Amino acid sequence: MVSPTSTPREKFKMIAKTMVSLEEVLADELTTLGAENVVVGNRAVEFEGDMRLLYRANYCCRTALAILKPFAEFDANDEQELYDQVYKIRWEKILDVDCTFMIDSTTSGEVFTHSYYAALKTKDAIVDRFRRNFGKRPSIDTEEPDYKFNLHIRDNHVTLLMNASGDSLHKRGYRQGVGIAPINEVLAAGLLRLAGWKCDCNFYDPMCGSGTLLIEAAMMANNVPAQYYRGNRFGFMRWKEFNLGEWKSVKAEEDRKIGSLDFEGEIWGNDIDPQVIEQCEKNLEYTKLHHDVMLHIGSFEDQELPEGRTLIVTNPPYGERIKVEDLNAMYEKLGDTFKRLYGENCEVWLITSDFEAMKHIGLRPSRKIPVQNGSLDCRFLKFELYEGSKKAKYQQDAE
Repeated sequence: MVSPTSTPREKFKMIAKTMVSLEEVLADELTTLGAENVVVGNRAVEFEGDMRLLYRANYCCRTALAILKPFAEFDANDEQELYDQVYKIRWEKILDVDCTFMIDSTTSGEVFTHSYYAALKTKDAIVDRFRRNFGKRPSIDTEEPDYKFNLHIRDNHVTLLMNASGDSLHKRGYRQGVGIAPINEVLAAGLLRLAGWKCDCNFYDPMCGSGTLLIEAAMMANNVPAQYYRGNRFGFMRWKEFNLGEWKSVKAEEDRKIGSLDFEGEIWGNDIDPQVIEQCEKNLEYTKLHHDVMLHIGSFEDQELPEGRTLIVTNPPYGERIKVEDLNAMYEKLGDTFKRLYGENCEVWLITSDFEAMKHIGLRPSRKIPVQNGSLDCRFLKFELYEGSKKAKYQQDAE
């Protein structure tokens, strides 16, 4: 068992949840923010820090889905032992009888095979302790609870964690217009990091949709914190140990950095659908980044690139939610456009789940990174462009 509460400067372990292949990117973010003893796991990163870091990680991390704070660990070999161990925790130090809570459970191994039943026994132990000691109990709320608890059981080892984020951190708060298949904000930021976006060149999305990649790129270029538009909607704000003064101090520190980067490139996007561009404009105007991003309406085949080094990242249709009459032909046009309009000053990345259609691009990717877009297994592909054939390119480099 560990203490469920912490002083502002006391250091403790935290876990940041993320997506497939974004673990190293998230670890770098956390290290930059001051995290210690950073350990990369599977779709998660463990780290240590104090309450200020917990606030800062929630506010600033672009590739985290949630920040969790473990507060109890023990072994349980059956449901009764699970109940007994949970009952012993001093829950009254964590929440009040008039609070609401929910339990999100994950189980693996042969001891606990039903995650729902494990969550039910945990809930029973919590409310029974309150009922016995106070004569009343906190309520369950699966929609907007005051406290989100995570129950993680692997074999017979149980970990209980408090979700400091509340709603998933991909909910940035800037979506005013939504396209048919918007990319998850955390995934978009992760793709930009994987592609090496360092805000030191131009950025272009030829199929920008409602603008998620553009907005995330512009936020990075302007040093806008990931949750700047989210408002005061974090799980930790409802905790007993929440310190409003510390939170305001952390937020003010990060907000003062907005606009501190000397970004001299251009960020622009294109889409063939005028209605989608209108949605993108609404999102950009809400973020006040509309002066930093240029938008064009038309086919990606017709748009010339700005001068200078340019990073291109795009999320073309996969044929899942956005239907394309001939997906193979569209990907072939993409490849032709890469070769015709984009030169060796350009680096192109695209994400797709259609492994057959991507063969029609006609270029061999230099990198293939497995990523997950919702329930879809995808590949994030890198294409290095140059004038002439690859053989000629290598001969030129050798000379």
